[in-house]
Order: sequence, then C-alpha cells, then structure tokens
Amino acid sequence: MSEQTENPMRDAISEAIRENRVILFMKGTPEMPACGFSARTVAALQATGAPFAAVDILPDPRIRQELSALSNWPTVPQLFVDGELVGGCDIVTEMYETGELHETLGVEAPAAPEAPAAAEAQAPPLGIENRL
Repeated sequence: MSEQTENPMRDAISEAIRENRVILFMKGTPEMPACGFSARTVAALQATGAPFAAVDILPDPRIRQELSALSNWPTVPQLFVDGELVGGCDIVTEMYETGELHETLGVEAPAAPEAPAAAEAQAPPLGIENRL
C-alpha cells in the first residue's frame, strides 16, 4: 500500500471539524435524515437548541472511509465538539438523557419538562457547504 502525502478528502474533513465547533457527520441532512440513527442524533442536538453544522456522507463513499480512518470510529453518525469526537447515536442519545449533552455543547438544560417555550425556541442547524 503506497503512502500518500496529500489526501484532499481527509484534509477537507479535518478542516470542517476545525472550522465548526459542533459538527455532525451523518447520512442525509438534518432536514431529511437518511437513517434512523442520524435522525435520533439530529433530534437530540436540535432539542438542546445549540447550533450545529452537518455534513451528508452519502454523496461520496470516500467521505465515510476517510472520516472513519480519521476518527477511528466505524459507524455514522459521528458528532464532533471542539475538534474532538463525542460519539455516535447511542452515546449522543444517552448524553442527552443525562443532561451531559447540554453541558458539552455549552447550553443550559431545561429546568423542568413543562417548559414548552424552550422547545419552540430551537436554533436551526448551521448550513455547511458539503465540499467533501
């Protein structure tokens, strides 16, 4: 196997992770997830109200290959916060349920479940051009 000194796909993924404090690599888009795991992860993120960027890995199979090589995480979705891999669907869902996701994202958890105003004030995800 030859070693390449330049890997534009991996460089683009690394750049996207550096440029976005919170970024989700997923199947589909936040508006139209293409799998249940991506849909559950997006729902947890959106429920926090924190802004996040998203990259659809489906248009090019090299995105998934290079992402997994970079993160050492075999499955998608993959959530990165401050340049660090947080995890996939199960981890993000569990973190949401315990309130740890709010803390990681730097947003305040709702004080009580009967606060519908918090749900209505959700921030939409940041748009990101998929240059990968």
